[in-house]
Amino acid sequence: MATIAGVTGKQHLPGTKAYQEQKYQYASSSHEKDHGMKPALIIEPENKNDIVLALKYAKAQKIAVAIRTGGHQYSGASSTLAPNIQLDLEKTFRGPNDRTIFEKDGRSFVRTSVSLTLGSFNAYLTKNHLFVPHGQCTHVHIGGHVQTGGYGQLGRSFGLFGDHVISLEIVDHEGNFKEITKATDPDMFYALLGGSPGNLGVLTHFTIEVHRDNDFVGSRGMKALYWYKPETLKRLLDILVAMSDDENFPRNYDLCVSVLSSSFKLLDLWPDLDGKMRREEPEIYGENGIPFWPRTIIVYAQWVPFSKDDVCDMSFFDKLRPHSLSIKGVEEKPMSELTGEWIFRNTREFEHPYVKRTYTTNSTTLGKDGWTDWVTKRIDAIVSPEHNRCWLSAQLQCFGGKHSKFRTNADNGTSYSWRDSTLVATLDCFHEDSTKTRAEDWEKVNDEEGIGPNGLFSKRDRRVLWGSYGEYDLDKVWDTYYEDRAKYEKLGRIRQRADPDGIFTPNTFCVKRLED
Repeated sequence: MATIAGVTGKQHLPGTKAYQEQKYQYASSSHEKDHGMKPALIIEPENKNDIVLALKYAKAQKIAVAIRTGGHQYSGASSTLAPNIQLDLEKTFRGPNDRTIFEKDGRSFVRTSVSLTLGSFNAYLTKNHLFVPHGQCTHVHIGGHVQTGGYGQLGRSFGLFGDHVISLEIVDHEGNFKEITKATDPDMFYALLGGSPGNLGVLTHFTIEVHRDNDFVGSRGMKALYWYKPETLKRLLDILVAMSDDENFPRNYDLCVSVLSSSFKLLDLWPDLDGKMRREEPEIYGENGIPFWPRTIIVYAQWVPFSKDDVCDMSFFDKLRPHSLSIKGVEEKPMSELTGEWIFRNTREFEHPYVKRTYTTNSTTLGKDGWTDWVTKRIDAIVSPEHNRCWLSAQLQCFGGKHSKFRTNADNGTSYSWRDSTLVATLDCFHEDSTKTRAEDWEKVNDEEGIGPNGLFSKRDRRVLWGSYGEYDLDKVWDTYYEDRAKYEKLGRIRQRADPDGIFTPNTFCVKRLED
């Protein structure tokens, strides 16, 4: 394939060093071959006109375009296979006019581009004493993040990142520049926020409402570290599940429990940990002074006031303290600073391929059903063996309760699925090539025992687009990502109108287009 005439940005063809570097995505380690992550051409647009030229070229050649901002889609859906091409927007919109704060009617807003990382966006808000709920991976870019929801630590207290969107700016299939709002185009607004990310147009910018520190004075949080022990994990998960099973639990509290196998780079997550560990745990450091971190549990806990009458129940934090290696304990901080505490600074958890799993449930009987016993044993089966050459990254978070904004924000004009979820569990098993079967077998047991009519976690297979796994043809497993057929077909009709020529259909992981 030749490069596209008139494009001012960089273009990379297979066989060049630049192409090899630019085609890499998070999923390359696991799905480059089976999901076809080798585009015929990679374009780094310099502006919107470059995007228009690429779309017109694709339409004329009857090929498709994959859209990448950060490349963190776990199944590799932000890539494609030749003869299709890839638009890489990572550096496209980083000018001074691509990020602005403004006030209107006593509320605060940010217009931002999709080319920012989550870490840089968070830092920008913190500098201006503003915050918004969002995820925890610093190198994720906010274009894909907003389209798949933006799940994160503030899920119960404030809802999803995408719940705060006011408008979205896209380049459509004809090369037109459009601003989409809930009022002007409710169908496209609905589909862009949770429907079929990257398959409806090229999102370039969006405007989001943000919160102000001064409106939530007294917020506090605790980031705690524990050496991994099954009994410690079980105790913490019992606390988490008691919270998720309680429909009346106050909205003010958020809690997340993570488990990490040995060799995770803890200093990327916790820079000020080094001094404490050198004094108190010198055996972690080898003769060369480089630490080898053992298996750990990490807890993020937070409370935020919504009125002057709200009082923090410190027993929420006190129950979490036993056996903690927490450096600072519970800290009262502005919310904009707390959101930075919850960010993982690592590029990826482990430098290995992975078998991905993210599950959701609407159960309120996990405690009674014995799920914490079961999941503790399942985690221990992969974490405890010292030489199994598998590495776990697990994250379990409460989203439930009738007061949770994750739930009450449902039916707000977006299409994010499973808003009745009480708990979300990610259990990602990284592996060497020689231990892939071990990782797959471990996840298979989790699927069989945890999910389904007799499942201990969820009676239905409920997945999220940001944590996709398994079958790569979305149409074959549509009912795991969307609640019902009516919703899926509605999205399919919107897809057909937005993508009549298939230029936004670069692979099979997308909602199937349906004629009206």
